Formats: sequence, structure tokens, C-alpha cells
Amino acid sequence: MANTYTQLYFHIVFAVKGRQNHISKKWKDELYKYITGIVTNRNQKMMIINGMPDHIHILVGTKPNCNLSDLVRDIKANASKWINEKKFVNGKFEWQTGFGAFTIGQSQIPKILNYIKAQEEHHKKKSFKEEYIDFLNAYQIDYKNEYLFTDD
Repeated sequence: MANTYTQLYFHIVFAVKGRQNHISKKWKDELYKYITGIVTNRNQKMMIINGMPDHIHILVGTKPNCNLSDLVRDIKANASKWINEKKFVNGKFEWQTGFGAFTIGQSQIPKILNYIKAQEEHHKKKSFKEEYIDFLNAYQIDYKNEYLFTDD
């Protein structure tokens, strides 16, 4: 076969260190644009980004040569550097270690897009911790409770 055709989608979730409410409504759109630029500059496709003051959801389409851990590392490192340079928070801004990434099939995209768009509404009913554990359970990911949500 002469060409490679793929559709690889990941729903990525990561939190502010200690799940602090540091992402302000005043500058979150700027942050989302900055992160979109990182994804685009890595030749990946940003589908949607949204979140809450303590965490972010991203739906990204990737090429088969994309190393997801490297992409998330670059997003987190560059975004935290940018936030700190802009002095958007008192003290040092950091993301929590690690992230969640869940594969999405083509038929699930509309549902996930709507889910990410409706973060504020969704979190009126469910905490981030409850949401994250629900994802781990829905995707049948083994985890140890003592390693979730540490302050590192």
C-alpha cells in the first residue's frame, strides 16, 4: 500500500498540581489558544479544548508517528512556562504529574466534543475526582487509589 491512512483520537485529561483552582476565566481562552498552537506545531489536530479551574480536557487527532507522552509533556511544560512568564498566578504554576488519555472511535467524537464543551455544566453534578475515576472504570483501566490525586 503506497499511503498510510489513520484516524487516531485521544481524549486527554490533566490537572493543575494539587488540583488547585488556578486556571482563571480571565485568561483561560488565551491558555487554550496557546495549547492549540503547541498541538498544531507538533503537526497534530486539536479538535477541542476546555476545562475547569483545576483541570483540562483535550480531544486531539494524532498521526501514527505521534508519541502521546511526548506531546502531553510538551503541552504541560510549555503551558506552565507561559503561565509563569505571564505571571497569571501568585507563586509558581505547575501541572500535576501524569495524565489520562483515552482512545476515541470516530462514532464517539460528537459525544466527546459535547462532553468537553459542557464541562462547567457537568461539574455542577460531579467532582473532577469522580469524573476521572469514572473514566478509568469505563475504560477498564487498572489503577491504585493511593496513586491517584497525590500532591506531586
